[in-house]
Amino acid sequence: MKINIYEFEKMTADQIEKVLRRSEIDIEQYQEAIRPVINDVAQKGDAALVEYCSKFDKVTLSIADLKVSEDEFAEAEKNLEPEIKEVIRISYENIKKFHEAQMPEDMWFTNIDDGIMAGEKITPITSVGIYVPRGKGSFPSVMLMLCIPAMIAKVPQVIVCTPPTPEGGVDDASLYTAKLCGISDVYKVGGSQAIAAMAFGTETVPKVNKVLGPGNIYVSAAKRLLYGKIDVGTPAGPSESIILCDSNTDPMIAALDLLIEAEHGPDSTALLVTHSKKLADEVKNLLPGLIDDLPEERRNFCKAVFSNYGGIMLTSDLDASIRFVNDFAPEHLEVLVDDAMGALQKINNAGEILLGRHTPITLGNFSLGVNAILPTGGFAKTFSCVTVFDFLKRSSIGYATAEGYEKLKDVARKFAQYEGFSAHANAVLKRKFKGE
Repeated sequence: MKINIYEFEKMTADQIEKVLRRSEIDIEQYQEAIRPVINDVAQKGDAALVEYCSKFDKVTLSIADLKVSEDEFAEAEKNLEPEIKEVIRISYENIKKFHEAQMPEDMWFTNIDDGIMAGEKITPITSVGIYVPRGKGSFPSVMLMLCIPAMIAKVPQVIVCTPPTPEGGVDDASLYTAKLCGISDVYKVGGSQAIAAMAFGTETVPKVNKVLGPGNIYVSAAKRLLYGKIDVGTPAGPSESIILCDSNTDPMIAALDLLIEAEHGPDSTALLVTHSKKLADEVKNLLPGLIDDLPEERRNFCKAVFSNYGGIMLTSDLDASIRFVNDFAPEHLEVLVDDAMGALQKINNAGEILLGRHTPITLGNFSLGVNAILPTGGFAKTFSCVTVFDFLKRSSIGYATAEGYEKLKDVARKFAQYEGFSAHANAVLKRKFKGE
């Protein structure tokens, strides 16, 4: 089994760049491949969705089947095992509690000076589309992570697009979760065509102002192409993680956790980053046996990842490891070093940071409460994890009394004149107030 081993100090600039770009290298070439799909959806609407459902998902649906019916919601709740319902409910409560704590005041003001006030009004985005992937499994956890903050933010219209099952439905757990979150508009549409449907609108799928949700390379490519037509939110593409270790890290825990994101798909990235060659060798020796214990599909995904975008990065010391982490800006970062809090102070770029051996990525992905929809592809340098703020917008508010106006009028006029804006200046120079 091939497992990439990188020695950072011996790598060329091109080799480092390739590791840093991971699957982003491939996204550009997929944009041209999906451009006809996006154009078809824009022009043909529902007919294109049905056509591509047959072509890509191998499922035959009528236009009337695209939207999940009330009967399908009821059947899903009836069929889902009580144990899974309880798991979803516990996770729902934890995620809800975390995101409720994020909600800002609806409006606030501060006194700038006598007679001058400034503030903000916070309102929900009018309509949001949520994309829940399915290609490699059922993901009710993604439904929770996106629908809960939308619900807390009080977005008036929330729709969900998710690929159909081979039987032409939506899996029971995802439908149960959507209903738990108060979402009733769910559509059996996946891939790049789903992003296009939410961007342009079709006869069945409403046009929305923003779309959020992770997806494969085709979904990520569609978001890039449609940027500007629709707000595509946090760049959430193929999964990725870094497990940051020192010489005292338990190699078995490191190896187990390294596989968490690797099993998502062949385009995922999973890197162990350490300055300990002994640990690196121990983890490398453990991985084949752990991978062989996985089901065939997940086993194949992991093998692909460790020969492609993933592997083990060996650095000179812990500080060098942290510098690499900040350059890579991973989606998920697990910190398994002795002084986790000390390392935390030096880490600036990561979608999420999970500290210590008792906080594997598994907890964050499902039930800890933090949001697991995170920026990928290095975008954690400028983007954040999904929060209620992704579903809110701010309007600045300004107010000046007569006293405040007198204090600012000449300052603003002179500024306007300096920058050559005569109408700006005239609005102050020629301004008259009746009765004053």
